[in-house]
Amino acid sequence: MEKPLDHQIAEHGFATIPAVLTAAECDALADWVACALAAASAGTRSLLQQDWCRTLASRLRQHPVLAPVLLEPGLVAVQCTYFEKSPARNWLVPLHQDLSIPVAHRIADPNLSPWSEKEGTLFVQPPVALLQQLIAVRLHIDACTADDGPLRVIPGSHTLGKLDAQAAAALRQTQPERVCTVERGGAMLMRPLLLHASSKSTGTSQRRVLHFVFGPAKLSLGLAWQVAV
Repeated sequence: MEKPLDHQIAEHGFATIPAVLTAAECDALADWVACALAAASAGTRSLLQQDWCRTLASRLRQHPVLAPVLLEPGLVAVQCTYFEKSPARNWLVPLHQDLSIPVAHRIADPNLSPWSEKEGTLFVQPPVALLQQLIAVRLHIDACTADDGPLRVIPGSHTLGKLDAQAAAALRQTQPERVCTVERGGAMLMRPLLLHASSKSTGTSQRRVLHFVFGPAKLSLGLAWQVAV
């Protein structure tokens, strides 16, 4: 018997869920994304400013399968990033953890570093205790097969805190990777501290993903989210 979703995430750092959206909903979502992108780009981090994206984030929290993970802990959506891989927009991502969060203001605190700015939004790396409370929901507009540059993850690595490049590379030598294929309309949930990478697409299809990040409504150290839904 398959373990409950929250148990899978606690143990492995990720889980996949089929049929979060219907094919028709994927088509409509693709149209919304196309309209939102001001210029040809492989991605943007600021879709949560769009009304349709905020509505979708609220729907995800109410989804009967996702609610125990998102709604019951009282998480809010704080970011939505669009990723696209295709023959024209092909790219790879080396093994890493997602360590930065979008915040409203800069705070002078030695526990907050480094700071950066992307697309007009301020980002910072917070303490591990906060990163452990975050969860990402990767909503797949298209099917993501082994040929489409899926995420490759190291199960359980989310429990090891922040890892430098040397520690991540050493872990990769001893722990097998898992390739995370996802069907169209499905979703992958993951902890940002999970080590993950992806290769270039080798197929001819698109791999379009909306990557939502959910976190606690209130932050410590005087921080505030740049956007919270």
